[in-house]
Amino acid sequence: MTEQSNNIAQPLENTLNQFLKVANVNNVYGQPIVQGNTVIIPSAELTVALGFGFGQGNDGKDNSGGGGGGGGGKAFARPVAVIIATPESVRVEPVMDATKIALAGITLAGFIWATLRGFVNPMPYLSKMKHS
Repeated sequence: MTEQSNNIAQPLENTLNQFLKVANVNNVYGQPIVQGNTVIIPSAELTVALGFGFGQGNDGKDNSGGGGGGGGGKAFARPVAVIIATPESVRVEPVMDATKIALAGITLAGFIWATLRGFVNPMPYLSKMKHS
């Protein structure tokens, strides 16, 4: 492997190794918690995004030039459920995200308000459409 290709391959390999550390089952299912005859296992949703770009070229005069590359990524985890196992049953209880529920409610209220406002007095909107 040439020095230039090694310069490109090494950061890529390092980034992929970090990705594999993040994207494993231990980051999705937490350590089981035992309470008497009940076992509780937390579970999460893991979202990982990666991007890479590499290039090289020359200046066209004396075939000297350079190359480079870069990459980046992001990992995000959020709790989604708790698995509860007892001697009698196993059940999955979802984790409610109050912030998402509140934002959805606010967005819905805004759409309803805008729609009703347009039905009650549509003339300002219609006159704007005529002049456009």
